[in-house]
Amino acid sequence: MRIEADLDRCVGAGQCVLTEPALFDQNDEDGRVVLLAAEVDDGDAGLVAAAREAVHVCPSGALSLIGDR
Repeated sequence: MRIEADLDRCVGAGQCVLTEPALFDQNDEDGRVVLLAAEVDDGDAGLVAAAREAVHVCPSGALSLIGDR
């Protein structure tokens, strides 16, 4: 599955980074999300769950999962 981030919607709250720092970081200049890995291996249940949780907790709705079953 693929993670997409809408930088125009991102408010830099950092909830994604707190949820899964292996997938997300924040831009040092404006705090908006930086995707460290745009693809998540469907076979890695823990990482998939973390990606879903990050999408769920994003206060601005800037994250989405493409190809999530």
